[in-house]
Amino acid sequence: MSDVPHIFDHNARVLRRARAAKARTQSFLVLEAAAGVAERAGAANRTFQNALEIGSSETAFGLLEPLAKNWNRAELPEHEILDVPAQSLDLAVSVLALHAVNDLPGVLIQIRRALKPDGLFVAALLGGDTLKELRESLAAGEEETSGGASPRVAPFADVRDLGGLLQRAGFNLPVADVERTFVRYRAFETLIADLRDAGETNILASRAKTPLRRDVLASSLAHYKAHHA
Repeated sequence: MSDVPHIFDHNARVLRRARAAKARTQSFLVLEAAAGVAERAGAANRTFQNALEIGSSETAFGLLEPLAKNWNRAELPEHEILDVPAQSLDLAVSVLALHAVNDLPGVLIQIRRALKPDGLFVAALLGGDTLKELRESLAAGEEETSGGASPRVAPFADVRDLGGLLQRAGFNLPVADVERTFVRYRAFETLIADLRDAGETNILASRAKTPLRRDVLASSLAHYKAHHA
């Protein structure tokens, strides 16, 4: 584990998810991703006995629960080790959790080992160009006001990279594809509120720990409204 890069702050992730769980509104993004995972797993047209859910919210699990008779639920701990016996699972699922782990190849290998030879793994995670407009606007605002930029939006893996990781992990018949959801916002603040409801605000380990300066925010808002609103 010493060679694993420390990209994400586990404690921050736990706090963000706990705050999202208390939100009065359900994240449309979580609901859409969970519905997609449930649909794809259901297309296998089989009855799953023993299943594992990894890191999904209560909202997401509500859509996944009918897929199998017996469930275990796991939150990846800071060391990212799953305590699951080898070849014990018929199904493993995860909704919007695996894009925020430091050792994704290692986690995928653990999932593959926990599955029976005919087991199924289906997951949804943020990838590719997700939030590219927000990343661009925050970087532009900070560059204009302070001459530099700190990391505020996580890097997301390309679908080709994810397909390669599935192959490296030893999955049979791996498939990685993209579903694009386009959402247009009139207000920058509504976008941030939706990210909070989904538990997807900044948890980068190298993020700035001080609040965003008002001049940086104003400049970022101006850029966002001019180019993306």
